[in-house]
Amino acid sequence: MTVRRWLYRGGRPNRLARGADRLTAALFARGAGPDHLVALEVRGRRSGRTVGLPLVVAEVHGERYLVSMLGDRVNWVRNVRAAEGEAVLRHGRREEVHLDEVAPEQRAPVLKAYVGRAPNARTHIPVDKDAPLREFARVAPRFPVFRVVPRDAG
Repeated sequence: MTVRRWLYRGGRPNRLARGADRLTAALFARGAGPDHLVALEVRGRRSGRTVGLPLVVAEVHGERYLVSMLGDRVNWVRNVRAAEGEAVLRHGRREEVHLDEVAPEQRAPVLKAYVGRAPNARTHIPVDKDAPLREFARVAPRFPVFRVVPRDAG
C-alpha cells in the first residue's frame, strides 16, 4: 500500500492527513504555491463552523472546477451540498463562490484535466492521465465535480 493510499484509507483522511490538510490549506489560503492550489472554506453541515481544506482547481475551456478525488462520501462534498453550493475559495484573497455540481455525463474532460494537474489524485482515480476521455467517462459517476461560479457573477 502506498503512503498516499494509507493517508486516505477507506476514502477518509487519517489523523496525519487531516493535520497535513490543515497546514496546507492555511498555506494555500495565504497565497503560497501556484494559483490552482486553493483552500476551500465551507460551513460544516453539523457543526456550523467553517471548515477549510486544500484542493486543486482544474480548468477546462476557461471554466474552473473542483473535484473530489475520494468520491462523494467525503465531508467537504457533503458540506458543499448541504450549503447549497455556497463556499469561499482562498489563495491570497477571498473569493465567494457558488459550486454547481456537474452531471456525471459531463465530468470526463474535467477529470482528465484534474488528473493531469493533481499528481496525488492519480492514486485515487484509476485512470492514466493520458487515457482517452471514454476511460474517464467510465469512472465519472464515482467522482463529484463542481463548477466554480463567482457569486457576484450570479
